[in-house]
Amino acid sequence: MAVVGDFAQTPRYQGAGSSAVNSIKVDSVLEQLAESGLQSVGFAPGFDRQGRPDDVRKAEAVALARKADTVLLFLGLDEIKESEGIDRADMKLAENQLELLAAVAAANPNVVVLLSAGSSLESQWIKDCKALVYGCLGGQAGAGALVEVLTGAQNPSGKLAETWVNAYADTPAKDNFAGPGRMVQYREGLYVGYRYYQTAGVPVAFPFGYGLSYTSFAYSNLQAASNGVTLTVTNTGKRAGAEIVQLYVAKPGAEVFRPAQELKGFAKVQLQPGESKTVTIPLDDKAFRYWNTKTDSWEVEGGSYELRVGASSTDIRLTAVVEVTGTGAPNPYAGKHLPHYTSGKVQSVPDDEWATLLGRPVQQGKVKIDRNMTLGELNHSRSPLGWLIWLVLTALLNASYKRGKPDLNVLFQYNMPLRALAKMTNGMVSMGMVDGLVWELKGFWLVGILRVIYEFVKNLILNSQMENRLKNS
Repeated sequence: MAVVGDFAQTPRYQGAGSSAVNSIKVDSVLEQLAESGLQSVGFAPGFDRQGRPDDVRKAEAVALARKADTVLLFLGLDEIKESEGIDRADMKLAENQLELLAAVAAANPNVVVLLSAGSSLESQWIKDCKALVYGCLGGQAGAGALVEVLTGAQNPSGKLAETWVNAYADTPAKDNFAGPGRMVQYREGLYVGYRYYQTAGVPVAFPFGYGLSYTSFAYSNLQAASNGVTLTVTNTGKRAGAEIVQLYVAKPGAEVFRPAQELKGFAKVQLQPGESKTVTIPLDDKAFRYWNTKTDSWEVEGGSYELRVGASSTDIRLTAVVEVTGTGAPNPYAGKHLPHYTSGKVQSVPDDEWATLLGRPVQQGKVKIDRNMTLGELNHSRSPLGWLIWLVLTALLNASYKRGKPDLNVLFQYNMPLRALAKMTNGMVSMGMVDGLVWELKGFWLVGILRVIYEFVKNLILNSQMENRLKNS
């Protein structure tokens, strides 16, 4: 086999930002593979981690791939893509990694991709590999666990906690997430993740709850009631393994619009080859309820509900119907024209329908020059001082991006509202000084500066008086 990819040598094992810890020891895949007994023809980094083109590294990787029966290709998102304080600009792997995958697959079709990422990705590139192992962010010992799955020492049993789409254009929030303004509109409403894809009938690469095993499982003997289900799960393969049984609740023909189905419970069961076990998944009153905006409380629509048991959100093995007593609350959407929400096709909800659901006009995310204005919005001010501060912060932030490691201190400052200056400077800046700065940013340059100076002197006197009282108390 050939080992290709920077992440095999330098693992991406944790998130970036305040979640990052300095581990005493971090396993690498290269070290673990050397101890596994697998025979390797060598290692090539293959690509630049920060996405810069590198034809030399790519050529080395392709040449190495030609020498091997199988290529283990380690791809993933770098630290800057998944850092605290930064939204991802897209759902793609870096272009240089996609180019490497295509080139390696052309040289050797037996490619196994091992992916390091904390979130889902566009998945058109799957056609270029024979297998995909999603290692997530496995922690400091994640490399060893990954090698054990590769060698078969461990039987994988993980299930996806997110839907993996074919393309970002398929997501319900494609028209509304992020953007240049300060306001994000969650027009998709209830239809988040699998709730959208299944209700709207959108094909996906990997559904919510999906995961493969080196064995297989059969479901049987479903018994259902409004307080839960019991069933029998059997390991029908030749390896010991674990299955995560998932319970979804659906209300066909519901009067109050809701997703096609919703996960309401799950259970994990360990089974030896040929072994069967009874699995119980309970349900409580929260399993059938919805939020009613008319009554301002949780309500239950009475009638028939389907309880669906399966290995993923799309792999439903058993179903049963139960009757549930409702609370008799009025339909909060009666008489309202909400075609996108009743159908679940919420990609392009118009303003009038969004306003109808909200129960108020749609707010415009305009930047106001007040205490709530962030330092990253000072380019909207009417003051050269504000523009200068914004330019300096933006330059520092962009420089940290280029280094591949975001500067969290700059990020916090960039997104900090002006009022926080009075909260986070240990008494050095008062709210009166902040108000003076607001006047400066509104274009009242002289008045604003004079007020800042006045409030500064006033604050010094007050702080001095407080220190004296504390000393003499």
